[in-house]
Amino acid sequence: MTSPLASADRRMHLHIENTRSLGEVFEVTKKRLREALLRHPQAADRLKITIGYDGDVYERALRTADALFGWTFDRRDLAQRAPRLKWVHAHGAGVNHLFPLDWLPEGAVLTNSRGVHGAKASEYAIMAVLALNNRLPETVTNQKQAQWKQLYSTGIAGKTLLIVGVGSVGGSTAKFAKQFGLRVLGVRRSGRSHRYVDMMYRPKDLSKILPKADFVLITAPHTKETHQLVDAPMLDRMKRGAGLVNYSRAHLVDYQALCRKLERGDLTAVLDVFDPEPLPANSPLWHMPNLLIPPHSSSDDASRYTPDTLDLLFRNAVRLLDGKPLLNRVRPSLGY
Repeated sequence: MTSPLASADRRMHLHIENTRSLGEVFEVTKKRLREALLRHPQAADRLKITIGYDGDVYERALRTADALFGWTFDRRDLAQRAPRLKWVHAHGAGVNHLFPLDWLPEGAVLTNSRGVHGAKASEYAIMAVLALNNRLPETVTNQKQAQWKQLYSTGIAGKTLLIVGVGSVGGSTAKFAKQFGLRVLGVRRSGRSHRYVDMMYRPKDLSKILPKADFVLITAPHTKETHQLVDAPMLDRMKRGAGLVNYSRAHLVDYQALCRKLERGDLTAVLDVFDPEPLPANSPLWHMPNLLIPPHSSSDDASRYTPDTLDLLFRNAVRLLDGKPLLNRVRPSLGY
């Protein structure tokens, strides 16, 4: 692959667009940028970097930007406004909000931050499974109602965890799960095996294997194929008393159908993702029994998420300058 910048007598212009509403965990501050460049000296001398907030210098930066980093940004007529743009990196793993990619200039590449959550995400996921096994959603429900009900549970070893979406997060959680003695079943689009998954299946097999699971962890991306993947009939296939963790995106699970299961005590759940977000104060989910709600913040390392993302960004910047394929390239046909 020949770099589109190989013959340019200039540094590559990277514009970083911050969104203040996301908070400091996701902010590329000057300090974080400076420290990242010290970790990547091979990128520092080859880049011109501008930083903006909520569009304050965005329009001016687009005129010469070769690369754009951010979560939300004005995508209208981007090919005309950013004539040099060759690469866009999303500050997150999910890119549903950027689809369809008709805004992406011809020849430009979109990459994401898949895998940056790393160990923190799998720590959260296995914590959620352990919470379900120890009946914490039910305990919290009783606590809110000032009811003294002793809920006994059994050890987790030998029970079955089904991971729907065995990518970077699902795969690392499977490794944790084996350390606790869990039997691990997996579902992935390719059906390709994984060293920490005992049996791997394809999405078409989900209905067949759901009744085998004591816990179901959803870590698949949201695409047309996975929309409402766990719908009412699928929830009916789960064994009574099983627990569900939705880590990825709200639209993979039918929450209305899940609420009916939670109210009857058929299932317990930990939900990390919602639509819309923030979850409105009048949402019935806030008062749903047998449910824990971490507000989409459990797997983002407060000190490491953005620095680790910058490490990926600068590795890719060097790859682009050297004419190498970019890591984490989003495939429009798959939706992630």
